[in-house]
Amino acid sequence: MEARAVAKTVRIAPRKARLVIDLIRNKSVIEADRILANLNKEAARLIRKVLVSATANAENNLGLDKNNLYVKEAYINEGQTMKRARMGSRGHVDPIKKRTSHITVVVSEKN
Repeated sequence: MEARAVAKTVRIAPRKARLVIDLIRNKSVIEADRILANLNKEAARLIRKVLVSATANAENNLGLDKNNLYVKEAYINEGQTMKRARMGSRGHVDPIKKRTSHITVVVSEKN
């Protein structure tokens, strides 16, 4: 059995968040939590919240033991892009794309 948690429209670029989420895929939940707690990146803080939520879903809804859980799937999808503009040189407009992400973490019990 598996439990999942999703955080939608998180205000971080998917390109930056994918660097962090690649570190925890297929690791045990306890080890993944330690990795994220010691990383000095904003994406690590956001992904850790989703990991803790998925672990809590597994414990409370499915009655699974935290010590037997591992990160089965972890991925980042692109969310909406907020489009803004700023004046550039010689009077033209430079576009600013503020990207968002959807973070998904699926935890499962080891067989």
